[in-house]
Amino acid sequence: MNNRGYCYLKETMAKHQPEKGWCFLCVRKRREVVLLYPVSEAFLQAVQENTRRFFWTGRITTKAGAVHTFGNEDIVKGSGYISSQCCGSTEIEIGTVYAAEMGITLFSEIDRYTLEDAKVELFYHLRLGDGSFEEVPMGIFEVSEANRTLHCLELKAYDYMLRFERSFNGFETVGNAYDFLALCCKACKVELAHSRAEIEVMPNGSELLSVYTENDIETYRDVLFYVGQVLGGFFCINRAGKLELRKYGNVPVMTVSDRQRFSGSFSDFITRYTAVSSTNIRTQTAEYYALEPDDGLTMNLGVNPLLQFGLEETRKALLENILGDLAVIKYVPFDSDTIGNPALDLGDVLVFSGGHADESQMACMTGYQIKINGKHSLKCVGKNPRLAQAKSKNDKNISGLLNQIEAGKIGIHTFTNASAYTVNETDVKIISIEFAAAEETHVQFFAIVVVDVSADTVEMKGTAAGTVVVPVPAVAEDGTETTQEVSVEAELPVTFSADGNALALVRYEFNDEEILTHYPAETWGSGKHVLPLYYPVENLIPNFTNTFNVYLRLTGGSGSIETGGCIASISGQGMAAAPAWDGKITLEETVSRFLLGSGLAVKGFAETVGIGTMELVQRQMTDRMGRVAVGAFGVVMDNG
Repeated sequence: MNNRGYCYLKETMAKHQPEKGWCFLCVRKRREVVLLYPVSEAFLQAVQENTRRFFWTGRITTKAGAVHTFGNEDIVKGSGYISSQCCGSTEIEIGTVYAAEMGITLFSEIDRYTLEDAKVELFYHLRLGDGSFEEVPMGIFEVSEANRTLHCLELKAYDYMLRFERSFNGFETVGNAYDFLALCCKACKVELAHSRAEIEVMPNGSELLSVYTENDIETYRDVLFYVGQVLGGFFCINRAGKLELRKYGNVPVMTVSDRQRFSGSFSDFITRYTAVSSTNIRTQTAEYYALEPDDGLTMNLGVNPLLQFGLEETRKALLENILGDLAVIKYVPFDSDTIGNPALDLGDVLVFSGGHADESQMACMTGYQIKINGKHSLKCVGKNPRLAQAKSKNDKNISGLLNQIEAGKIGIHTFTNASAYTVNETDVKIISIEFAAAEETHVQFFAIVVVDVSADTVEMKGTAAGTVVVPVPAVAEDGTETTQEVSVEAELPVTFSADGNALALVRYEFNDEEILTHYPAETWGSGKHVLPLYYPVENLIPNFTNTFNVYLRLTGGSGSIETGGCIASISGQGMAAAPAWDGKITLEETVSRFLLGSGLAVKGFAETVGIGTMELVQRQMTDRMGRVAVGAFGVVMDNG
């Protein structure tokens, strides 16, 4: 530290603010306490011995409150394990929200039907030098599967991270990182391991964040992922069942010697990060910030909806703070089977000595699996920076640019009418969809419209044919008068009223130009009818707002479309996640039919005013008049 109050960590320079908790050289003690589970010095000494005496116990608590305890003798040999990770299988990640998994088979008569969502707690007990045993909690898990064999009960359980797999709809949420974490924990009934002060002293912890409207957030777990990226760490459920944010460090918590390892594999490179990239949706660019020299890996954050608002300077500060957290990563990837230390946890920095290990380098535990009464497998993942040196800075920008779309991804824009329509002989706009494409492509329009038709009554003429029985007087042989029925074939003209047929005429309009090549039509009687519509649109101009309108009119009757009766969509590859708004505000006014004098009748007209206020790609003002009927009249002229 120099006299100007700055701390140096090789090529990284961070302002010295120990009261805010983010100076790399001033967090040594804090990180040692947070990452390595706190155990006694006697425990750390006993766990290093060549021989040790230990045992496992557990406790099962059902939702009804029943408690079942079990000991080491109740665990089927080789059946129990706990596995956890904070990264994928190939590279270091930030913002991750992986759930820990536990599996165990017990000699138990517990009814498996009582174990739905039951809580399982495991404990490790190690004998110390003075003969006493120290207990270390190994986590809290919720049962997801309970299967029974003849004498055994098989359990599979996960920690509380799965509780965050609930639908999130707070798209208007605004607050700092702690506010988001508190919201998620309250909604999903998980306790947060940090206070507001602990979160707000972190880099970016006090910044105001807001969710960008166009995002892929579906669950509270997604929210945690993006908040974790902003804070430059990863989330896990700690041994007390609380949500905890952890960061990668550069202070080793212990040394693993060769006599504590059964096997080990170490990479010949050091994983380190010297750049960060994030996509700005509004500008459709990848923002790239790097250290000097930029000869390491780039952490690509993709599209983070919490990093979309604010000035360029604000986004730059947020991303540089994230880069500051990534700059401490200088790890050698490894895989190793050890005799085990249950006090180790995700994010712990280790040093390996002896054999082919390089004790001058550090490694971080990004994943582990503990076999109950067995080995402890440790892992650190990472990529080789030398493979990234062949990329130029421009290549890294391109690799970080997602540009709202992914290769081969189908975009879709939908429409549902929010008000009812009445359709008659005048064109009525029933569908209007605005959309944009990020590249030259073609899209398809589909729609289903439910129309309740009332056809006009028409007078029908025809003939009625049949046999008519006519009584005819007659005289019997005895002279009496009688009546004789005579059948006569007759045809009579008739006139009656009946429902006619209404003709539905559809007109398409694309970017205010009528499509003249296709006019769908249907002939209907009275009742409800379904009108299917389709039209392909080819050769779209990229980065331009397009409008597709559909007009409907009926002759020979009238119709009504209820709210929600129109369902339409436009879909295709290369469509942007949101249309490139052109700043157009559309005002429409419709006037019903009126009469001018006694000879000029106007069925109606509409006026549309388009106003461009931002990115002007359309400027318009149009007046449309309906059909104009001119009546004829005559007067007597005196030529005398």
